[in-house]
Amino acid sequence: MRHALDNRLDRRAVMRGAAFAGLSALLTPGLAYALAAPGDPVKNLRAFAERWVGPGKLPGMVIALGAPGQQTQYIARGTEGFTDADVMTPDTLFRIYSMTKPVTGMATMLLIDEGKLGLDQPLSDILPKFAKMQVQVTPDGSITDLKPAKAQITIRHLLTHTSGLAYGIIQKGPIREALMAKGLVPGQVSRLQIPSLSRGTHVQGLQAFTDGMAQMPLVYEPGTHWSYGPGLDVLGHVIEVVTGQPFEVFLKERLFDPLGMASTWFQVPRSQARRLATNYGVLGGKLVPVDGGADSIYLDKPPFPFGGAGLVS
Repeated sequence: MRHALDNRLDRRAVMRGAAFAGLSALLTPGLAYALAAPGDPVKNLRAFAERWVGPGKLPGMVIALGAPGQQTQYIARGTEGFTDADVMTPDTLFRIYSMTKPVTGMATMLLIDEGKLGLDQPLSDILPKFAKMQVQVTPDGSITDLKPAKAQITIRHLLTHTSGLAYGIIQKGPIREALMAKGLVPGQVSRLQIPSLSRGTHVQGLQAFTDGMAQMPLVYEPGTHWSYGPGLDVLGHVIEVVTGQPFEVFLKERLFDPLGMASTWFQVPRSQARRLATNYGVLGGKLVPVDGGADSIYLDKPPFPFGGAGLVS
């Protein structure tokens, strides 16, 4: 069912509210009050939720507000979808997409802290197929007009989007087409055949993904240019090689279990499908449900655990 956007969302207003919510979680109570005065942060956020939840706006939202030493407060409004009866609660599951990247980053930093990885260690030390990379002479141009890379990709580059690796959701032209054809565009959005949301048919397994990426040209010389990329997806396999564990097992044992994150997965158990909110896309100026909870693509085992965009929490 489609829902017209009668009242278009003001992106700046939404971002201001979201930024305030995130910033408030980092502040001491005194400083939070000083920045928010004369308003009450909880009251302001409740008003924000009330304003943006409803027909033609958002079906629902959950806001978490916390401060050091204080119990987290939750504000939940609306339902898990415009046509869903299930209301939003602090236990509603969301696809966190690229917020998976910081999780993979923290997992990587654990290994660096333990001396099992080096921040400036060449990627080719762990994955030798990345030793002799080629770089496009013209970024997003020809994929045959190439030159040898002057530097090695490092772990730091992967963490900071400076590796030069091509990302299928960012690049244009022949290199994007090649990534799609080879199944090297990580992440998934929907079962629906919507061209703007399609990631193609993925390769199976993290090793197949990194082997494929090692054969693709770089868009930029390593360490010279910031470009949003698949470095965190590559780090998923780096973690596997260094630890000898499947990436998803390492995350569970070293991060999710110790932190009590019992509802964070790459694959949502079918018994928990009812908690999963419906995801919408804006197509033709209308909100269209592209992934429902009951039939979500996240109920299936993914082709590989997407360290850059694969978690539900």
